[in-house]
Amino acid sequence: MSKRDYYEVLGLQKGASDAEMKKAYRKLAMKYHPDQNPGNEGAEKKFKELNEAYETLKDPQKKAAYDQFGHGAFEGAGGFGGAGAGFHKAAAGASGGAGFGDIFEEMFGDFMGGGRASSKSRAQKGNDLRYDMDLSLEEAFAGVQKTVSMRSSVSCKDCGGSGAKKGSGSTTCPQCHGAGVQRTQQGFFTMERPCSACQATGQIIKDPCVPCHGQGRVMKPRKLKVSVPAGVEDGTRIRLTGEGEAGLFGAPAGDLYVFVTVNPHKLFQRAGEHLSFQVTVPMSAAILGGEVEVPTIDGGKTKVKIPEGIQSGKKFRLKDKGMTIMRQSRRGDLYILVDV
Repeated sequence: MSKRDYYEVLGLQKGASDAEMKKAYRKLAMKYHPDQNPGNEGAEKKFKELNEAYETLKDPQKKAAYDQFGHGAFEGAGGFGGAGAGFHKAAAGASGGAGFGDIFEEMFGDFMGGGRASSKSRAQKGNDLRYDMDLSLEEAFAGVQKTVSMRSSVSCKDCGGSGAKKGSGSTTCPQCHGAGVQRTQQGFFTMERPCSACQATGQIIKDPCVPCHGQGRVMKPRKLKVSVPAGVEDGTRIRLTGEGEAGLFGAPAGDLYVFVTVNPHKLFQRAGEHLSFQVTVPMSAAILGGEVEVPTIDGGKTKVKIPEGIQSGKKFRLKDKGMTIMRQSRRGDLYILVDV
């Protein structure tokens, strides 16, 4: 019986991307795996066929050969001769002996730290930090640089963040053999958890640094300058990369997130880039007309002409007298609300 087209086995069209092939394989592997279908010979046959197809198409060289010559690329009489037979052997070997633990790691390795190769030396990145900053409307309009004070962990200067005393080193963790994780088999699932003996680093420190107790970081007060851009709005989040807590054993630091709160103003009401201000007009000016002076957010004042016979609720627009728009050269508008 002739073999089915590998793309057809995966339910894909020729030329499908790697991501599309992996997604299709994950779905079908879970459906037809023998452990999920005990005693079902049809499912087992489909599973082997599925693995053979995926093992071929996920390899760039095999895929290129298959796209050009089809199944003949992997047969002794085909265009690749002995090399083709070698391809076929590799694919068949992978499909015949695949355990569900391997399939699980193939499908979900991205969510477990990238699979076996990347599980070594997993030093713990530092935590992200949050700082709440209050601003006046004037500061939000003009932009401001503020110094924030906080206490957090920083890299230990005595050991350079390694956690080991100067002149000493570290050895491979005997419990996880340098992997940084420990694996346990539960049924057909392989579970991973960080190694408790080395704190997921894969290394054991022989002689710990005294000031940081072998952690590679110490708690200290800090002062940071934060530049707040002009036009910032209430609820804006500013990220300072690498200014969070220091990581364990020299791992990268986390980030600092500054959350901005713009306090209410006693004169102006803000609506995005626009401001509004309520001005009280004497009855005489409302009847005869006149002129009133109103403040602006930049600290200046401007005069507004009041036409005769004006009513309460009338609105005037002063163009470009509102808030600065973040990362733009223009400004919003100022709306004057008349109260007779």
